[in-house]
Amino acid sequence: MFRAINEKPVIIKAPGKPYKRRTDRNKVRKYRFIVQSLFAALCVWIGTEFYFFVKYLESSGMTYSPYRPPGVEGFLPISSLMSLYHFFLSGEIHPAHPAGFFILVAILAVSLLFGKSFCSWLCPIGFLSEMLGDISDKIFGRRLKLPRFADYPMRSIKYLLLAFFVWSIFFLMTPLALKAFLGSPYNLVADVKMYYFFAEISRTALVIIGVLLLLSLIFRNFWCRYLCPYGALLGILSLLSPNKIKRNPTNCIDCGRCAKVCPSFIGVDRAKTVVSDECTACLNCVDVCPVENTLKYKSVFGRRNISPKMVALGVVLVFILITGWGMVSGNWRNNITTDEYLHHQKLLESYGHPTGAGEISDLNQKANRENNNIK
Repeated sequence: MFRAINEKPVIIKAPGKPYKRRTDRNKVRKYRFIVQSLFAALCVWIGTEFYFFVKYLESSGMTYSPYRPPGVEGFLPISSLMSLYHFFLSGEIHPAHPAGFFILVAILAVSLLFGKSFCSWLCPIGFLSEMLGDISDKIFGRRLKLPRFADYPMRSIKYLLLAFFVWSIFFLMTPLALKAFLGSPYNLVADVKMYYFFAEISRTALVIIGVLLLLSLIFRNFWCRYLCPYGALLGILSLLSPNKIKRNPTNCIDCGRCAKVCPSFIGVDRAKTVVSDECTACLNCVDVCPVENTLKYKSVFGRRNISPKMVALGVVLVFILITGWGMVSGNWRNNITTDEYLHHQKLLESYGHPTGAGEISDLNQKANRENNNIK
């Protein structure tokens, strides 16, 4: 499936445009599949370790004490975003979920350098969506897409969700309330609460997930395209990335292959430079282009092309360097002791989070009262 095509450098004959055929095609998907598979395996390993950690808590510490993998905090994006905001306000990395902070910073850095590449190179949900999309292509023989009158309003949903979180965190919560929430019992064990959401999933949640999987099977990347607020944030950041896909109109033979394979339905064949919040830098378009020096991934500030292999290396290296920095700096593991986890486990069902503007206002007032009492 991912074997490169061994083609001889022949001439492509187009009306008035004889050009050399590329001989380095069909390599991008191979690189991406390897990176995606390794990252998905890492997530499975983290999930397995965390499962045994929760079982230890359920036994009230009667079984052997397993290792709590800090990487599980990567699945707490809202808490991580709040930690990042807290860092900008105070200059301190909150000790509740420091690994989540570094994972979020790594993902944002990857997006600033290589566009929305996290979604197509590292994200396990993106990997699953891509596999479902490939199955869909085989079933229907073509890529199905919502009509334009439905597609545009649907794509706004993820931005509305992102706007809600930004409004709640950056505008409704005071710095004191933010710090109080980060140190609250709910946030301290948010990873355990998340585990039970899936381990003891309700029928309603199961139906919703089933519907999303079905829609993703019919419409490629349904969750990613329409509902993921994380992807919305990375899409906005990707617009600031200096590295873009560029098309040389002089060499282009208008075969349309680039647009056909684009999972985000971007009209690559009509653009000189692809500037889109939906572009995930998957480089499928670059991979299938049959003509040399036509589609390239390169910096807007220079003429040098960035090969797919360098993109793969860059995405992985940036992610490892930033998360590795968190590890070697001593800001990777949280400061919650095993005894504290065992204590919170007994009270887990009583912990909740603010669910609206009214509850956030109450949290602000409570944080102010506590701060005044301390003074």
